[in-house]
Amino acid sequence: MVSKKSRKEVRVHKHRKLRNRLSGTKACPRLAVFRSNSHLYAQIIDDTVGNTLVAASTLQKDIKGELERTNNKEAASYLGKVIAEKALEKGIKDVVFDRGGFIYQGKIQALADAAREAGLNF
Repeated sequence: MVSKKSRKEVRVHKHRKLRNRLSGTKACPRLAVFRSNSHLYAQIIDDTVGNTLVAASTLQKDIKGELERTNNKEAASYLGKVIAEKALEKGIKDVVFDRGGFIYQGKIQALADAAREAGLNF
């Protein structure tokens, strides 16, 4: 009998394949995105030293206070704007986008578009 892989297993497999091609450097760090059922997380990572340079999530009080819900497109676009502003404060303009194995639509696309509009290049 053929058994079907769970959606989580498929996503993790896609993410591993993506990570073989994507790597963040000091000049062009990686913007990694993760979404759970209730929250969104974004961080900018320098993979050469394994260091997180900037991080933001809908769990943070200042971000959560601005949002009605923490798991919709509006929350994703707000988080994209916030992560881009924090990155620009640190002098980061160019990043590599790591969608974390998630399909590029909906919340992931909203976060990416908002980060681009706020000034990040990828």
